[in-house]
Amino acid sequence: MLKNLFPFSFQKKNGIGGLLINVIIYLVIGAIAGILIGVLSVVPIVGLVVGIVGGLIDLYVLIGIILSILDYCDVIK
Repeated sequence: MLKNLFPFSFQKKNGIGGLLINVIIYLVIGAIAGILIGVLSVVPIVGLVVGIVGGLIDLYVLIGIILSILDYCDVIK
């Protein structure tokens, strides 16, 4: 089930370069979401909803990076 939710975390890796690419992908996802949240947070009611969604996206990015590292270290399979 985790492989469906976090597809970048469980891709085949070729050394540390593959891990870094996965981490960069997650960071780009978080940065794009952060920019959108910053733009949409100006509107009061929409800003509240977007703030909550932004927190969930940040949590997704954090879990994705942690799973990438754990998969690279062969802790999870």
